This record gives sequence, structure tokens and C-alpha cells, in this order.
Amino acid sequence: MIALILAGLIGLEREMNRHSAGFRTHILVGISSCLMMILSINGFDQFIQNYDNVQFDPARIPSYVISGIGFLGAGTIIVNGRTVKGLTTAASIWAVAGLGLIIGIGMYKEAIITTVIILISLVLLNKMEKRIHKKNHQIVFEIKLTEDRNTAEFLEQIQSFPIEIKEFDITKDNNGFRKIKMFIDVTHKKKGMSLHEWLLEQKDIEKIKMRFH
Repeated sequence: MIALILAGLIGLEREMNRHSAGFRTHILVGISSCLMMILSINGFDQFIQNYDNVQFDPARIPSYVISGIGFLGAGTIIVNGRTVKGLTTAASIWAVAGLGLIIGIGMYKEAIITTVIILISLVLLNKMEKRIHKKNHQIVFEIKLTEDRNTAEFLEQIQSFPIEIKEFDITKDNNGFRKIKMFIDVTHKKKGMSLHEWLLEQKDIEKIKMRFH
């Protein structure tokens, strides 16, 4: 029950922010880890008492829990070019597994303190990060170039603007147009708008889409 409550609190924060692993996932990881720890400590008592040659290692099952939880954490990580999402959720799943283990061994005070620290990290530090980066804006440009335009020259001209390109993708559609998708970071929206105005002036650009994140 303690594992359910503490893991549920962390999972609730993830659920409220609509992350891939939420309330139920964190509860299942927490209570399952707790169950594995209880099994490791108490599950083999009768064999130890009945057989002299049985060796007991209470850390063996927990070590497999810690290493094995990685597959679940990896499933929450989404990599799109240079953009990586889900790392915090993967870390919270790994942390909940650790919580379940120490709850299973009876370290309740440590588990409660750790839960408080995790929630502070997820809630308060997240707000602090947003304040730090509130002046930065991410702009997504989707551009269609005609065959006449030299791609290398076009990219060189874009890089002359005071922007930072985070991700870049070029594809070609069935009509022969080159589709360019750019994720850029700008300190002020005006810089992004000046790039947009320059793109509008280019005659060999068929289509431009711009959206702010």
C-alpha cells in the first residue's frame, strides 16, 4: 500500500502533464518492484531452513529489477532527429522501481523523503526551467522549394540569420518539389518573423508554413 501511494503520487504528476507513462504505469512498477524485494527477502526461508547447501543472496532479484526496468523506460523515449522526448518520464519510472525496492525492504522513511525530492524535481524545477527558457521560442518552418533553387545556397542564406537550427529534414515529393522542415530556436519572435518575411520574398518557394511552439 505504501508503494502504491508513493508511486501513484509520482505517476499522477506524469498523468496530469499527459506523458506516455502515467498513473497506472508508475503504480504497477512501484508495487511490482516492492513485491520482488519482498520475494527476495522472505520467499526462500523454507529452503534455507530445510537445506544446508542453499545459498541466499537477497540482492540478486533486486539487481535484475534495476537493470530490467530499462526496457520500459526506453519505451517512453521518443527520438525525432536531434529532438529527444521522454527522458524525464523514463527516469521517473526507474526512480519508482527503486522506491518499490526500498519499501519492500522496510525503509519507509527513506522512501517518503525520496518521493518528496522527486516530486519537487518534477513540479517545481519544471516551472523554474520554463521561466529560464520563457524568452526562447521554437519555430517550425515547412518550405517547398522548386527544382530551380539550389538547396546548398538556400541553406547558406538561411544560416546568415541570427537563429539556431535545432533540426533539419529534406524530402522530395512526387511532384518534384523539395520539402524542407526546420526546427529553429530564436531569442525573440521578431528574428523568426524576419526570416519568414525573407522567405515570402523568394520567388522559387512554392509553399511556406510557420508555427510557434
